[in-house]
Amino acid sequence: MHSFIRSKIMPENFNKKLRPVLYNSWEATLFDVKCNEQIELAKSAKELGCELFVVDDGWFGERNSDSAGLGDWYVNKNKFPQGLKPLIDEVKALGMNFGIWVEPEMVNPDSNLYRNHPEWVYRFNNRECTTARNQLVLNMTLKEVQEYVYGVLDELLSNNDINFIKWDMNRPFSEAGAINLKDRRSIWIKHTEAVFDIVRRLREKHPNVHFEACASGGGRVDLGSIRYFDQYWTSDNTDAFDRLKIQESYSLIYPTLAMRAWVTDCPNFLTNRTIPLKFRFHCAMMGTLGIGGNINKWTDEEKRIARDLVEEYKKIRHIVQFGDIHRLTSIEKEEIHSVQYVLGDESVVFTFYQGKTIQNLSLKLS
Repeated sequence: MHSFIRSKIMPENFNKKLRPVLYNSWEATLFDVKCNEQIELAKSAKELGCELFVVDDGWFGERNSDSAGLGDWYVNKNKFPQGLKPLIDEVKALGMNFGIWVEPEMVNPDSNLYRNHPEWVYRFNNRECTTARNQLVLNMTLKEVQEYVYGVLDELLSNNDINFIKWDMNRPFSEAGAINLKDRRSIWIKHTEAVFDIVRRLREKHPNVHFEACASGGGRVDLGSIRYFDQYWTSDNTDAFDRLKIQESYSLIYPTLAMRAWVTDCPNFLTNRTIPLKFRFHCAMMGTLGIGGNINKWTDEEKRIARDLVEEYKKIRHIVQFGDIHRLTSIEKEEIHSVQYVLGDESVVFTFYQGKTIQNLSLKLS
């Protein structure tokens, strides 16, 4: 299945190429993005062996929190007085590629886009629009919305040397009907087709850009979307212990080449759990490795561990990303979780001890 997806379904310009080790700035800066600080982060990421530097949310519009600016895809001049070029030039000079975060299907009510086009969101005439994460969903079934989204992203890619787009989608639909459609239930098909068509057009014009579907691809991890996106951000839950289960489930269908996995800081923001750095790295090394922690706060010892494991990953990533997976033990059934990757006459095995729980112990005693 994995071989078939890689060779027959995934975009052909990247389906045979190794994924770079990625660094993402989100946990280090959140919305407080500044050009000089991003440059310093890029230098630190390079020292760890990263090959792709990605600026996350906060670089555009009046985006100082999650309550404003979404939809206004122009560079914030206070944060980047000379645009993105100085940062991109520094990243390139370090020998890394450059990527950037977008969430094109969403809009904040507090944005120029919404103030100019309130009719561009999914809505009903007899109801108030409901927000989630302070945002509304753009009506992607409208041709004018499709052209706007394509236009701003095409301009972003045309004017900047960008190699990677992290395409996010952070909320579900609430007003799940488009008043412009005769059959309102067709929203699910037409919205998705519009997104796919925009990505297809962008890929044709910018063939050297990777596209990642983020936040589980907005629920789009399927054999339709993998025709257009090179990889998925599998889950916002980056807790390494939970990720073992998430990654095992994902791997039942989808190939490792299309699974981005990060090492993030502890205590984890979702589970509040603290897990050793080596465990976190080894878990993420079972996918396409990324680092998302605030590396400026890592100790010298943590940075040494990271450098060593990034170097080790580069030696084995061809096996992990293109090899056949053998699940020696399942995380659902065993205390020991063990997975083997085999490519030709090379192999690598990851083994994790989950630790005893009261439930496991009681089952054994009974």
